Amino acid sequence: MPPPLSSATTTFGQRVRERRHELALSQEKLAVVAGLHWTFVGQVERGQRNLSLHNLLKLAEALGVDPGELVRGLRAP
Repeated sequence: MPPPLSSATTTFGQRVRERRHELALSQEKLAVVAGLHWTFVGQVERGQRNLSLHNLLKLAEALGVDPGELVRGLRAP
């Protein structure tokens, strides 16, 4: 399994996972709601993907959070 891309992607993925757990959603269900593939959601949560703006917005909407909450305080590597 590939390592996370950076500490920023790791933290972002943790935030997505925590919110998904708060909502009692599986990765598969979140993926369906967001219009993404379930393997993509898993890679995001493991910090292995660098999201496009569109996918960030899709995930935030599906999680019911402002996109800023997911990226607040993150710094580029």
